Amino acid sequence: MDELTRSFPVPASLLKHAREFYASGATPATPKLASTVLLLRPGPEVYMIRRASTMAFAAGMHAFPGGTVDPRDAAVQPGWAGPTPAEWAVRLGLDEAYARAVVSAAVREVFEESGVLLAGPDVSTVVGDVSGAEWEAARVALIAHEIGFAEFLADRDLVVRSDLLTPWARWLTPEIEPRRYDTYFFLARLPERQVTRDVGGEADHVVWGHPGELADLPMLPPTQAALRRLAGYPDMDAAMLAECDVTTAVMPRIVVDDEPPRLVIG
Repeated sequence: MDELTRSFPVPASLLKHAREFYASGATPATPKLASTVLLLRPGPEVYMIRRASTMAFAAGMHAFPGGTVDPRDAAVQPGWAGPTPAEWAVRLGLDEAYARAVVSAAVREVFEESGVLLAGPDVSTVVGDVSGAEWEAARVALIAHEIGFAEFLADRDLVVRSDLLTPWARWLTPEIEPRRYDTYFFLARLPERQVTRDVGGEADHVVWGHPGELADLPMLPPTQAALRRLAGYPDMDAAMLAECDVTTAVMPRIVVDDEPPRLVIG
C-alpha cells in the first residue's frame, strides 16, 4: 500500500489539536501497553462493544474487548499453556515479562468485558459454560481489582490458554494525544459451550456481526482497519492462520505542513 492510499483528510478539531501540540514543544506521553481481542464465531462474525458515553477514552465508539495491562499482569505469573512466554516475546517484539503480561491482559480483558474465558485445566481443554452466578461474582471482583487474575485462575486450577490467541495487529496512539497506548490486537475463537453476555460496565451495547458490516459503525481507525482486514478472509479458520507481524507498531501521524493537511497511516 503506498502513502497515497494511506492518507486521509484531517478533521478540523484534530488538526487544531495537532498544531497546538507541535507549537507547544511538549514531550509525547509514554504509551501504556494494552491488549484487545477480536472474538470470532463462524460466519465469520466478530463481537463488539459500544463504549459508554461516560468513558474518558473513545466514548460512544465501538471497540473490541480490551484494556491496559494491569501491573499484576506483569508482577504475578498465572498458570500457562501453549507457546511459552519466551516464544511470545519473539512473536510480539517484547521482553518475556511484558509478553506474558500482554497475553494475560488479553485473556483477562475478554473475560471481564464479554464473559468469555480463554482458559482451561490444561493445553487440551477449555473451560465450559462460565455464565453462572459464581463465575459472574468472580468477574465483577476482577473488574473491581478485589482479586488478581493469576489468583482467580489458581483458585480454579486453570491456566491461560495462550495458544487460543493469534496476533493480528499492533497500533500506537499518535504522539499528539495525552492518552497513548501501545495496543496488541489478537484473534480468538469463541470456545464451545461458552456464550457472550451483555455485561455492562464500560459498555452500553454489544453486537455480533460480519466484520465488513460492523466497520461502518462509529469507531477509531485502528478498530476499523482490523475489521476491514478480517473481512477479506472467507472464514474464521483462514483468518486464524493468517498471523500478522506485530513486532513493529503502526502509528498514525498528522502532516500539518502539507496542503491540505493529511492523516497518514504507515
